[in-house]
Amino acid sequence: MTWIDARTAASRINSWGKHSGAFFFLISYDKSKCLVERVSDISDTELLFDFPHLSNSAKVETPDSQASFTWQPHPLTALEYSKRFSIIHQNMLAGNSYLTNLTCKTPIDTSLTLKEIFMRSKARYKLWLNDRFVCFSPETFVRINQGVISSCPMKGTISCSVANAEQVLMDDVKEAAEHATIVDLIRNDLSKVAEKVTVRRYRYVEKLHTNCGDILQTSSEIAGVLPADYRSHLGDIIMAQLPAGSITGAPKRKTMEIIHQAEGYDRGFYTGVAGVCQGGKLDSCVLIRFIDKENGKFYFKAGGGITAKSDCKKEYEEVIEKTYVPIC
Repeated sequence: MTWIDARTAASRINSWGKHSGAFFFLISYDKSKCLVERVSDISDTELLFDFPHLSNSAKVETPDSQASFTWQPHPLTALEYSKRFSIIHQNMLAGNSYLTNLTCKTPIDTSLTLKEIFMRSKARYKLWLNDRFVCFSPETFVRINQGVISSCPMKGTISCSVANAEQVLMDDVKEAAEHATIVDLIRNDLSKVAEKVTVRRYRYVEKLHTNCGDILQTSSEIAGVLPADYRSHLGDIIMAQLPAGSITGAPKRKTMEIIHQAEGYDRGFYTGVAGVCQGGKLDSCVLIRFIDKENGKFYFKAGGGITAKSDCKKEYEEVIEKTYVPIC
């Protein structure tokens, strides 16, 4: 596999998108590191992916799905988180951002390997890069099929252990405002490349099963119509949407500067995107629910959207809630 820059990646996707062969792409958060490879050229000892309509992991031996395992996160203290939250909040008071996705890296101890996590997890999108990271994402970035592009940003999380969890989530003023903001941002992003952009579904609820208990999350579906020659421009279309609105905020450019200041670490491939394309049909995900391996240690990267109505304690608890593996 060969790493390439964003311009080369876009050009390759543009070229290959016109043909029927299957290919895979991976793009880091800042677009500085990209991979675009034909599926037939990817070794399953280097990279594994399992997406709804395409996978290269079917022949890989699956470990015992019932075997017990250890899982111990070591999250930031509430005080450490509050310092980062305060940077975001001060920028909001100054009018620099009205939605910011603040993330953290949490050291974890587990008896599982990255590959075992990939094989045992249940998720819509799964990705493993040998000795680098594993991702089990529930969030669609963009889908493209028969001239229609759609995106399904995910905003709003609650534990199913909360009484009347779904109603509490839907009635939460902060969550509703955050979701409305991100839908508007994604609608604007799609309008750069498509016409007749509309919201097909708004704040629908999905349940996710994890080793720490079930959680509910809300998403929306926004879609638009691409130009007739879209298959010749798939790479340009993807790059025009990056970085994903759901993991940055609004306004996007200034908010990314605030994120860099507050987080204090390099996201790398976390909150980047990965996707597959075959015969002009493209499906991709945002790389959330993500475990990195750095210097032999595992770090779980997770976060959430901050608005002017956010409560620091609740946001801190949400980050901890998202530090899970979807293994039951």
